[in-house]
Amino acid sequence: MKLAVPDLISNSYFPAVAAVELGFFNEQGLDVALELVFPVDKAYQAMRDGAVDFVGGSAHSVLAAFPEWQGVKLLCAQAQGMYWFLVMRADIGAVRGDVSVVRGRSIGAAPWVEMGLRRLLIEAGLDLERDQVTIAPVPGASGTNVNFGLTAAKALEDGKIDGFWANGMGAEVAVGRGVGAVVLDVRRGDGPRACFNYTMASLAATDRLIDGSPEIAAAAVRAIVKTQAALRADPARAGEVGRKLFPPAEAALITELIRRDLPYYDATISSDFVAGMNQFARDIGILKGTVPYDRVVAARFAPLWQGH
Repeated sequence: MKLAVPDLISNSYFPAVAAVELGFFNEQGLDVALELVFPVDKAYQAMRDGAVDFVGGSAHSVLAAFPEWQGVKLLCAQAQGMYWFLVMRADIGAVRGDVSVVRGRSIGAAPWVEMGLRRLLIEAGLDLERDQVTIAPVPGASGTNVNFGLTAAKALEDGKIDGFWANGMGAEVAVGRGVGAVVLDVRRGDGPRACFNYTMASLAATDRLIDGSPEIAAAAVRAIVKTQAALRADPARAGEVGRKLFPPAEAALITELIRRDLPYYDATISSDFVAGMNQFARDIGILKGTVPYDRVVAARFAPLWQGH
C-alpha cells in the first residue's frame, strides 16, 4: 500500500511518516510505503485515481480532488489545529502577532496551503488588494518531490520573497539562520481564533477503501494512534526517523520540533473542528453546501482515536 504526504522534511505530517518508518503500520499488518507528492492537491488526486491508498495531508485540501466531500473521508487527525507559520524577513522588524507587516510584501505559500493565510488575513481586517499583499508560490518550488518548508527558507535567505507561510521545519531553519522571524503561529494562539480550525494534519482514505476494506482503514488509524503515543512517551524516537529521511541539519532539529507539537497529538476529529473547517472552505469558495459530520469523517473509527 502507499501513503502520500505533501511535505517530508517537516514536522507537519510526522505521525504518518513515523508510523511507516518506526514500523507501526507493519505492526498492524499493513505493508505501507511512503511517497512524497507535492503539492497537496496532487496527493489527493493520486488517491482519487488509485495511485495511493492514503494521504496524510491538510484536511481541507481533500476538496481539491473530492468536491463536496463525495467519495472520501477523514480517518483521524495526525495533530490538532492549523499548523503553518508566517515567517517574515528578520530585517524588516516584524513583531509577533502583527499581521500588518504583510502590507506591500510578497509571501511565498504552497498551493492550497495559501488559502489558510488568505482567509486569516481577511479575518484579521486586511484587504489583500488594497494592502498590496502578494501571496504566490515560492520560486523554485515546482515538481512533485519538493520539500516546501526548506525551499521557502532558502528563498527567504536569498531575498526572493519577503516572507513565507509554511511548516515548522521551514520556520525553524529560517529563524536559526537569522534570516526570518516568526509572526504567526496559529496553533499557539496567534491570529483570529477561528483560524485554529481552518484545517489540520489528517489521514484520509476513499470511501472505496473504507467500505471495501474497513479492517485496513481501522489498522491505519491504530497505527497513527500508536505512533502518537510512542512519540509522547519518547520524543527522541523522532530523531530515529529524521536520521533515516532528513539531511543532517534538519535531522538534528526534528526531535525538538516534535516535542513542541506533542500537546496537539490527538487523533480526534471533533464536530467543532469539522464545522470550523467547512465554514472556512465555504468562505474561500471550495465548498458550496452544508456537509454533515458523518460525510466528512469516518466516525465508525472514533473509538480507536483514544487507543481503544
